[in-house]
Amino acid sequence: MKKLRAISIGIIIWIIGVCVFTLSSYIFILEDVEQQANMLLFISVMPLVWYGAKQYYKQDMKTHGYWVGQTFFLTATALDALITVPFFVIPNGGSYYQFFTDLGFWLIGVEIIAITVLYWYIKTGIIKKQNQTT
Repeated sequence: MKKLRAISIGIIIWIIGVCVFTLSSYIFILEDVEQQANMLLFISVMPLVWYGAKQYYKQDMKTHGYWVGQTFFLTATALDALITVPFFVIPNGGSYYQFFTDLGFWLIGVEIIAITVLYWYIKTGIIKKQNQTT
């Protein structure tokens, strides 16, 4: 696995995700702006991670999607701990505990890993190969 490549792509995904979250909180569609921002982030993570996986797998098709997805998620988690929580969450009355125990955080984490695994299965043809043998 090309760790530096996966971490770099994970950083780009995180930066775009934070921008989407921040910008969506300035648009007032729902009464609960935080829920609206979380929903938009959840939706935007799908194409971001898909594109990130596509970029990663241009050079390495051997590494299982789980490990690449986990690297994307751990990169985002580290950046959240170092930047998001101290600069955005705590000044608004939140805490590390509140941020990292939020169900939405973990759902997005599972989403990141699942999309990367799905991309890997589709692009490596594992599913096609299994269907041909049965």
